[in-house]
Amino acid sequence: MQVMKTKYFSVIIVLCSVLCLSGCKDYLTEIEPGKTLLADYYTSTAAAVQNVTGCYVPLMWEYNNTYLSEWFIGDIASDDALKGGGSTTDMSDAYDIENWRTTDQNTLLLDFYRAQFQGVGRCNLALENIEKMALGVDEEFTPEMKNRLLGEIHFLRAYYYFRLVRVFAGVPMPLSVLNSSEEWGLSRASVDAVYTQILKDLEFANANLWLKSKYTEADLGRATKGAAQAMLMKVNLYMASPYWQKYSLSKPAADCYKDAKAWGDSIIASGEYSLCPNYEDNFTVAGENGPESVFEIQYAEVAWGDYGEGFGFTAGSFTQILMRSRNSEIGGGWGFDHPTQDLYDEFETADSLRRDVAILIPSVKIDSAYQAQSDETYLGNNMLNNKYGMYRDPESIGGGYGKWSLHASRGPLNNKQIRYADVLLMYAEACLGASDAGTAKTYIDQVRARVGLAPCAAADDATLRHERRCELAMEGHRWFDLVRWEGVDGNGLKAHMDAYKQKETADAQHHMQEFVAGKHEIFPIPQEEIQLNPTPMEQNPKY
Repeated sequence: MQVMKTKYFSVIIVLCSVLCLSGCKDYLTEIEPGKTLLADYYTSTAAAVQNVTGCYVPLMWEYNNTYLSEWFIGDIASDDALKGGGSTTDMSDAYDIENWRTTDQNTLLLDFYRAQFQGVGRCNLALENIEKMALGVDEEFTPEMKNRLLGEIHFLRAYYYFRLVRVFAGVPMPLSVLNSSEEWGLSRASVDAVYTQILKDLEFANANLWLKSKYTEADLGRATKGAAQAMLMKVNLYMASPYWQKYSLSKPAADCYKDAKAWGDSIIASGEYSLCPNYEDNFTVAGENGPESVFEIQYAEVAWGDYGEGFGFTAGSFTQILMRSRNSEIGGGWGFDHPTQDLYDEFETADSLRRDVAILIPSVKIDSAYQAQSDETYLGNNMLNNKYGMYRDPESIGGGYGKWSLHASRGPLNNKQIRYADVLLMYAEACLGASDAGTAKTYIDQVRARVGLAPCAAADDATLRHERRCELAMEGHRWFDLVRWEGVDGNGLKAHMDAYKQKETADAQHHMQEFVAGKHEIFPIPQEEIQLNPTPMEQNPKY
């Protein structure tokens, strides 16, 4: 595992220069000294693997001109979290997302947009060149290995486009290397075209990737057949939703639910995954890439400073310092991503295990001396994200809350993008969409039983949505779930967010602008990208 964590996101691909100094008389046709050809690099399995590893790297980027972690959208735009930080002016880009003030000048969205397209570009380069590599360049480059590597690339390209489409709707969609300025101008592809390409890439990935159990321990974290099937479930559920169907998708909702259920059948039947007996193990370093892990972004423990260096200069995660307590005695972090009282109240009385793993109330969890020293309160809220900011792991942090061993600003904790519990709840949702409430109840109850909860009274949309909110709290899913469930014409989501606003503190309400139906379900294309594109790109409605 450690080999993968150190290589996975810190690889630097070096294309070696080859000087051809033969005695050829027609020297004027020789490549000039120092010039590198791509073909000189793609001559071994090791080179191909390294190139594919580089395709994963932009997934872990969290800093460029500002911090751009996806949870700044998935948590903070929703009713699950307030921005937090030192004040309302601390990270103004996140403040705007929190309070429906976002404009096309938002730097967080610009960096997020560019990071995903960096990933797409790396995938297109690797795909174009590894496809050309002849089998047998060495003993390891077998058909099975080549197909696996191509499967990883297709999975990752689909993942980057999925991250883009659910934030911005239709985006430019290059599927090959852009070699000249004439190719840079691309109009926005339709939402239907982007989703269709995502499914195509994921289906290729599923056909060629390996099962998780086939990977060596050093390679845990790479895309697997199970990860492709889980994403095929997820994408089909998004496409089935009223909000995304309004974009005139060519695939009917009924077919999407049917396919999502079929992909769920496959991943469950594989026997590759299971729920961790201890829920909290999912959020420790020791529990990384464990039995419940379907796909997670890999980070490594590092002790060197790289603050302000921009994209690609860290193998550790900024999330831990961004979310940790601002009190230097127990964390010394920056206190972003405050769970809301509305989220806290969502948990059943008997569901204190999941609630307390997700939410830390410092004055309750820490001794009385802490309360006098703390500077946690943001707009009347002093709760912290316990899963990623204040997790306990004796091997890494010396035990207790926030006893952080690193002297730098990054942490080693992986980001769990897809857990098996998420898969089971997606499967239950697909079953509900296919009018199979009995099977849906079985899998909802399986997730509940892991934390000692009684079976649900009935399997319906409200039960499923409650369970997803509690099981996946503070993991960056909530906003995207709300959009697909409530955003068909904007009015349902507006009613939901208006009701949430009334539950917030007076301080928080003072900063919130009105949620605008038909606008705020998605975010604006960054104006700088519109200006750089020689082909006109329309802005999203009402921005």
